[in-house]
Amino acid sequence: MRPTGTKLIAQNKKAFHDYHIEETFEAGMVLTGTEVKSLRQGRANLRDSYAVVRGEQVFLVGAHISAYEQGNIFNHEPTRDRKLLLHKHEIKWLIGKVQRAGYTLVPTKLYFRDGRAKIEVGLAKGKASYDKREDLAKKDADREIQRAFRERQKG
Repeated sequence: MRPTGTKLIAQNKKAFHDYHIEETFEAGMVLTGTEVKSLRQGRANLRDSYAVVRGEQVFLVGAHISAYEQGNIFNHEPTRDRKLLLHKHEIKWLIGKVQRAGYTLVPTKLYFRDGRAKIEVGLAKGKASYDKREDLAKKDADREIQRAFRERQKG
């Protein structure tokens, strides 16, 4: 019996700070056995990773999945490129967006859905530095409003 539900493994919070994520896609990944075991232990990092289109295939580059501790000489390389599994029409649509419109493919989440490793890839455009500062200021203001609201609720 396969497990059901969704279990989050890793999240790329920096992606939302550095990019405007316009659309997201769920993709499967081609993994080795030791990579899956390492993911089940939650040992993954998506920081500084991205997806690239090569030919008519999409690859995840720069994602770090730590080596499995109980692995042997056949253990995987932590930062190898991993093929993403998408439908052909999705890949063709992404090729058009990335080549013509200047978008980037950025992984946002890595998780298990019904026992299978999935990755959420966002179609993103880079933010300018003033956009980043604006977002941080808005976040701080929202935090202050929530703090004041909680204080008022108590008193």
